[in-house]
Amino acid sequence: MKRKRIDQDMPIGQLTRVKDFLPPPSELVVPEDTVKITLALKRTSVDYLKRVARRHHTKYQRMIRELVDRYVRLYARN
Repeated sequence: MKRKRIDQDMPIGQLTRVKDFLPPPSELVVPEDTVKITLALKRTSVDYLKRVARRHHTKYQRMIRELVDRYVRLYARN
């Protein structure tokens, strides 16, 4: 006896098309006004940030940028 297999990935029932509700990529990324600088940091600090960034699958430069931005937000209120 051959049993007909039911594909679990196939949709069940009536399907309806929904309008795309996601914004275009140009609206997702908000451009920021940035300035390039040269910054001298201790090697131990950079090595630590590189290790942590690798663990979290991100770039250490992005972590430094976020760290400085949070510092400024915290102390710019005063």
